[in-house]
Amino acid sequence: MGTLSVAVNLPYKPEVVDSEVDFYTDIESSPLYKMLPANAKEYVKASPHLLEYLHTFPVNTYGIPLFLSELKNDLRKMESPNIIYPVNETTFIHILPDPDDVRNYYIPIEPSFLHNVNLMMPAIEIKLIDLIDGLDEDPISDKERAEVIKKMLALVTVIRPKGMNLSQLTGGDLKAQDMKSKLTTFLKTDFTAKDKMKIIKKHQVPLTPDGKVILTNEEYRAIEYLLIRDKIEMGVLKPFLSDSYIEDISCDGVGPIFIEHKIFKGLKSVIEFTVSNELDEFVVEMAEKIKRPITHRSPIVDATLPDGSRINIVYGTAVSRHGSNFSIRKVNEVPLSILNIIEVSTIDYLSAAYLWICVEYGMSLFVSGEAASGKTTLLNAITTFIPPENKIVSIEDTPELNVPHRNWIREVALAKGKGEGGGAGGEVTMFDLLKAALRQRPNQIIVGEIRGVEGAVAFGAMQTGHPVMSTFHAASVEKLIQRLCGDPINIPRTYVDNLNLVIIMSAVKRPDGSVVRRIISINELVGFNPETQGFTFVEMFSWEPVSDTFTWSGKGSSYLLENKIATMLGMPDSKRSEIYLEVEKRAKILERLHKAGYTKFWDLFHMMTKIKKQGLLQIGS
Repeated sequence: MGTLSVAVNLPYKPEVVDSEVDFYTDIESSPLYKMLPANAKEYVKASPHLLEYLHTFPVNTYGIPLFLSELKNDLRKMESPNIIYPVNETTFIHILPDPDDVRNYYIPIEPSFLHNVNLMMPAIEIKLIDLIDGLDEDPISDKERAEVIKKMLALVTVIRPKGMNLSQLTGGDLKAQDMKSKLTTFLKTDFTAKDKMKIIKKHQVPLTPDGKVILTNEEYRAIEYLLIRDKIEMGVLKPFLSDSYIEDISCDGVGPIFIEHKIFKGLKSVIEFTVSNELDEFVVEMAEKIKRPITHRSPIVDATLPDGSRINIVYGTAVSRHGSNFSIRKVNEVPLSILNIIEVSTIDYLSAAYLWICVEYGMSLFVSGEAASGKTTLLNAITTFIPPENKIVSIEDTPELNVPHRNWIREVALAKGKGEGGGAGGEVTMFDLLKAALRQRPNQIIVGEIRGVEGAVAFGAMQTGHPVMSTFHAASVEKLIQRLCGDPINIPRTYVDNLNLVIIMSAVKRPDGSVVRRIISINELVGFNPETQGFTFVEMFSWEPVSDTFTWSGKGSSYLLENKIATMLGMPDSKRSEIYLEVEKRAKILERLHKAGYTKFWDLFHMMTKIKKQGLLQIGS
């Protein structure tokens, strides 16, 4: 992607930095370095540009930032955060308070952050094009392309040591009349020589007699980073996409990039687009990079980024009055486990244990709620409850699920005309994939979201004994049934009770103003009454908003536990009540696993597999 002139709008006036201090060789001589805590010293040794940033930061006003390797949930209560944390090997994030706004500042600290090298970029890019055009073989992977850029950059530049006079490298002064003789080897073709000369003269780029661009150590590192970031990766979005604490990234048009943070909630970035046509250019290049070209005739794109994040792009002013915009819904590289979700009080141990038994014994369920209520996150988390030996087929229009089972077939719908590599191709719908899944004899079918005619096939699968798990947009059981039985899904009312469980989720506002995700209720669909044309459902668990706790309101009256699962296990009527003890037993197992530290998705799944193999999950054991 091209290098764009995005603005960095810092909320403070940067301190002046001594230009003769080399932050790549002189770190320990810095007085500020000596004041840093031990963990910060380790960070700046590995990433000297971080120390350079700290020299520009007014520590006398704000104090030295708190350096953290990871962010804990208790930081949410911090009123005026001044925190720096790493998101990858080269990039750090600084969270800084804004006393005048509900959104605090989000400051990405990259190697290029403090260096305006845009004036030098054209000269370097021209030279790189000349060299890359002469390569015998084209690099295939992004890693290979990055290595080529690094090698080529080293050939066309020279680093000026601190304290060395520039004329010692240029062979004289930098007057325009001397430029031409210094560019003999830099310019290769008559066709482009005039254009190249104009660029060099215009920006007064310092060159050695053999045509190499002269850079400081900091400028070199900044340019190397920018070339790889903008030409190979996702440009200015790289720090945002690298940050595992971000949930959503949005650009509403010209102006700042906004984010939704898992810990600090709504934040505004200091990175902003200032020119409308450059924002247009950025979204066009971004769409091309993900092989979903965008045009004025087709100005909206829904797609997936290389890291799996979902992106929506709207191009131009014809359909978006504030100009091009985009929204990115981040996915977790490592999915959240059910214990991670318990940690943030979205669910508790008892209700999770109840779901564990229901999923293990093949009950079909929908996770329902409004947008961004955590439906897909919960659905993914409860896949660890599926027996490890089962065969699973998942069907999605945008890949988000991450199932831990080895025997997992992952199917993704294909839009019309979006064949392999972006070429023309036929449409493959969720409906098509769901029909194909029934021939694959899975133990479980997981559908990313039920929205249309695929709903009829899903309920047909339930009738033939295939457990189906999916997400659905509805805020209550009644609304869910209305949508299922209406256009465009049109499920016959007599089919609906093939669905066993409905989990209602919501993003709710707490008294302190924070927005949290909660399971509002877990409901069993019991049956359809043809006389009243109504459905019977029993609320098993409910959330109490005052105490922010969950109540097992259906204890002793579970149709699924007593009439389906107990019957399946051959339990006599006199002992069916013992199945409620199994819920409590599994809740204690989850709690012990949590205390033992098995909170990560894969770790939890492996431990649950071991527990099952040891026979500890036999009901009645």
